[in-house]
Amino acid sequence: MRAAGIQPLGRSWVEADLACDILFSASPRIARDAVEGVLAGIDVIVQGEAGRRRKLLVADMDSTMIDVECIDEISDYAGLKAEVSKVTERAMRGELEFEDALKQRVILLKGLDVSVIDKCHDERVGITPGALPLVRTMRRNGAYCLMVSGGFSMFADRVAATIGFDKAVSNSLDVKDGKISGSVAHPIVGAEGKLAALTEAVALRGIELADTLAVGDGANDIPMIAAAGLGVAYHAKPRLAEIAAARIEHCDLTALLFAQGYKRRDWGAD
Repeated sequence: MRAAGIQPLGRSWVEADLACDILFSASPRIARDAVEGVLAGIDVIVQGEAGRRRKLLVADMDSTMIDVECIDEISDYAGLKAEVSKVTERAMRGELEFEDALKQRVILLKGLDVSVIDKCHDERVGITPGALPLVRTMRRNGAYCLMVSGGFSMFADRVAATIGFDKAVSNSLDVKDGKISGSVAHPIVGAEGKLAALTEAVALRGIELADTLAVGDGANDIPMIAAAGLGVAYHAKPRLAEIAAARIEHCDLTALLFAQGYKRRDWGAD
């Protein structure tokens, strides 16, 4: 680091042997380039010291706040998971436009009994480690927490309530006579919809983008991650990881609490 002209100015433990603050005499970008990857198995989040406790959290759902891709799991009940998962993977890697990929996958679900959504939620969906303390701690300290998902409201509303979000923004799956009709209501919440949700929340809350934290894992999260004060790629696909200000590749979501200076004793109930 000193070879790159960066002088460490001191350190302090946020949590002993788990999370450490290190001060540098350099801009966040220069410090990140010098520090990231130096220690194997360690996630590094480099940011300015001021304003680290964010006033708004905007988070993706699938593979971020929960441990599955919901549409892939729903399709498994129709025997189509392999086919649908391939499309999901390509969309999350940015190889397909999200809206087109969503339509391709939803039409394959046409005729499936809508009750499988509840069944899928109960049998397949697990909350990502760290999601509950992250959201509940931030809310307890005055932050507004918004979940934005390209998935379906039948999932997202329940997941958001379980974790403790203030609100969820997601897509509405069309249903007719108790069956999935094969279409999604417009406008579709994709990459631009997620960005719009972030900017709208900022305006309504009367805060600056610099005071926001956004986290996600796929290419459709890129615009909101790029716009946020701190945009974090969580165990993410390469295109998102490449542009994010920070990457979490080893830890769970509690890393975002440590990054804001919250010690374990400060966390909300999980």
